[in-house]
Amino acid sequence: MSTETNGPGGTAGERTGGRPVPAAGAAPPRVLFICGSINQTTQLHEIARELPEIEAWFTPYYCDGYLERLRRLGLLGFTILGGPWRRDCLDYLNQHALPIDMDGARGPYDLVVTCSDLVVPRNVRGQPLLLVQEGMTDPEGVGFRLRKMVPWLPLWVAGTAGTGLSGLYDTFCVASPGYRELFVRKGADPRRIAVTGIPNFDDCHGYLTNDFPHRGYVLVCTSDARETWKLDNRRRFIRRAVEIAAGRPLIFKLHPNENVARATREISRHAPGSQVFTQGSAEQMVANCEVLIVQYSTLAYVGLALGKEVHAYADLEELRRLLPVQGGGAARHIASACRGLLGRPTGDARDAQDLPGALQSSPGRQVAA
Repeated sequence: MSTETNGPGGTAGERTGGRPVPAAGAAPPRVLFICGSINQTTQLHEIARELPEIEAWFTPYYCDGYLERLRRLGLLGFTILGGPWRRDCLDYLNQHALPIDMDGARGPYDLVVTCSDLVVPRNVRGQPLLLVQEGMTDPEGVGFRLRKMVPWLPLWVAGTAGTGLSGLYDTFCVASPGYRELFVRKGADPRRIAVTGIPNFDDCHGYLTNDFPHRGYVLVCTSDARETWKLDNRRRFIRRAVEIAAGRPLIFKLHPNENVARATREISRHAPGSQVFTQGSAEQMVANCEVLIVQYSTLAYVGLALGKEVHAYADLEELRRLLPVQGGGAARHIASACRGLLGRPTGDARDAQDLPGALQSSPGRQVAA
């Protein structure tokens, strides 16, 4: 059971043009971080650490209206709105003693930072909103094309391929110049996109220092395609992994949203003798492997950044073009973008140079009723 942590009250002062204007003796600006999966939650936590001057609050990903009714019926368990994902998020927040405001009930806030714009709850619309790209987005499949043809459909129909297309944010912090081009091609406003890099994938060489005990294996990272109603010929995928391994040790790292019992049975049948992990740092496993095999996974970027032999469903040249900016500092750059939306000093000159457009006034947003 989650426990709600009380924090200091207060507001950030009057608003002008949708942005807080600091006043003498004013309370620190209040910022809500809308988390999701553990990867998304750790990313937003890292950003919050770079903003010691704010009053930070955190919540699992949430929704309203008919989606909330579906969530309560347990029909959204395969998404980050589902019970298991929210429980994992709350466990992390409580473990790190972070202040929790379930579903943003203590709003309004001076700034909202979210991990996805596929669902933007009504109680944060109209407030300054910063969107952070989590990682690799879905291919532009049937849902994406359907939503493009019928734009009044909810954005979540497109899956994560629709990331950045809500028009409900002020700034969208993305992983690389390649991703900026991709989101602009899909229809995102280029004036609102800042290339900042993304936490957890901005310093892949850091994963080389780890205590994962295995070395010299072929790593296979599976996906939750079936759990999210996508096609997945798992038998063919496993057999192809066995061919690539050519007798070398095989380790499978299952996606956290997978049906573990089913996936384990399939691996035992088609790749007997393989090790299967459901927990642990997948990034560290990538760092220690000789060969990485993925379906659609941001982990492909870790392998490419570390110079591994990578096999993926996606085109490898396209993945290299989209590779997240390396060198660290993504959380710091995103924190500077947050300060820009709060109307506060944004940090040193490097931040301003690395954030094209993020520290300027954003154009007006369309706010749906």
